[in-house]
Amino acid sequence: MMKKMYHNPVLLKETVDGLAINEDGIYVDVTFGGGGHAKEILSRLGPKGKLYAFDQDKDALENDIDDDRFTLINQNFRFLQRYLKFYGVKEVDGILGDFGVSSHQFDEGSRGFSTRFEGDLDMRMDQTGALSAYNVINEYDEEALRSMFFQYGELRNARQLASTIVIGRADATIKTSEQLKTVLKKHLPQHKQHKLLAQIYQAIRIEVNQEIEVLKEFLEQVPKVLSKDGRLSVISYHSLEDRLVKRFIRSGMFEGEPEKDMFGNVDVPLKKVGGLIVPSAEEIKENNRARSAKLRIAKKL
Repeated sequence: MMKKMYHNPVLLKETVDGLAINEDGIYVDVTFGGGGHAKEILSRLGPKGKLYAFDQDKDALENDIDDDRFTLINQNFRFLQRYLKFYGVKEVDGILGDFGVSSHQFDEGSRGFSTRFEGDLDMRMDQTGALSAYNVINEYDEEALRSMFFQYGELRNARQLASTIVIGRADATIKTSEQLKTVLKKHLPQHKQHKLLAQIYQAIRIEVNQEIEVLKEFLEQVPKVLSKDGRLSVISYHSLEDRLVKRFIRSGMFEGEPEKDMFGNVDVPLKKVGGLIVPSAEEIKENNRARSAKLRIAKKL
């Protein structure tokens, strides 16, 4: 079977360095994709080390690694604890996550992730999922569309976009990315078209794949799965994700503040390691996908 083309993993050395690998340890890569980060982890593990990887996209299965120390789980990482338990794993020494859409998914026009290609409105990372971009665009009411564009696309004209889609689909079902662009044409001035389309597609993709809910569910499991001093090393690509990761590392919560004890101390499960890491200008030049990447590292207290 011919392997799909995947681009170079982002912040490869920095992300794996953040795990502070113990060669006999147990590690998890929750976003396997093309296997770039996984191969780097395996190269640092000894014969007793173990790596589990998650990916819900069946295309990623074609990149499975033939190594006795490696197990690839074809599931969404929101089920982290459940599937590790299935394999008899209670605690791990490190967890790596590289969120967002893989380069391969963007480059497959038929998947509908990219603004560059004509394709069906799909955007499902798990192609067995019931909800697609087609359902969102053609079935959501105007208020649900407005909320999605405002929250997940951070679009100031969310209300106008939602209204235009509802009016447009009354004439004919919106089935492809090109049809969606045509319907929204009056809201896409030439000089800002690319940026606005990227925000619109991001909002739809996050909704289709429940990305914010999935990230929250995953982060809540991290302290339960990591062993003491175990490391979390995660890359985010947009501010919504990065704010959640930063806040959870700082307070163990997504909103509000943790309670203080009588001495003013807070009991938080994780502690940040170092500061925010972003790609070098050289890496961005070689891999444009890296331009918005933000890496945060934490350890279990």
